[in-house]
Formats: sequence, structure tokens, C-alpha cells
Amino acid sequence: MLGILRYIVTALHILFCISIIIIVLLQSGKQAGLSGAIAGGAETFFGKNKAKTIDAILSKYTTVAAIFFLITSLALQHLISRVG
Repeated sequence: MLGILRYIVTALHILFCISIIIIVLLQSGKQAGLSGAIAGGAETFFGKNKAKTIDAILSKYTTVAAIFFLITSLALQHLISRVG
């Protein structure tokens, strides 16, 4: 039973890892990285406030994904120490 749970937690851990990478790449930085390339046209069409709300949402998603990444990391460590 713990072996199956370990595989499920590992799959979730990988999912959160990939989601953190994608969300961080979509956020605009000082040079407006990938987010500027994707939302550049939309920003001129919808105005400046829309881009700030998109960045705020992405920031919240990053926080949530990082928290779940930490939880799955701790759960994996616990499962590995129990199973061996």
C-alpha cells in the first residue's frame, strides 16, 4: 500500500515541479521574458491594468504550487524513510 502511495505522491511532485517551472517562465520580469512575448499584444489591447492582474494571478499560482511542492517533498521523504 505504501508503494502505491509513493508512486502517487511522486507523480504529484513531478506535476507541481513542472507547473512551477511553467508559471515562473510565464511571469514577466525586468526584461519581460516569455510573458511579454505572449501577452504583449494583449497588453496594448486591454491596457496596462490587465497585465498587472495577470502577473498577480501568476504570483498566487506560484505560491500555491510551491506550497504543494514542499508538502509533496516532505511526504516523499516520510514515505521513503518508512518503505526503505
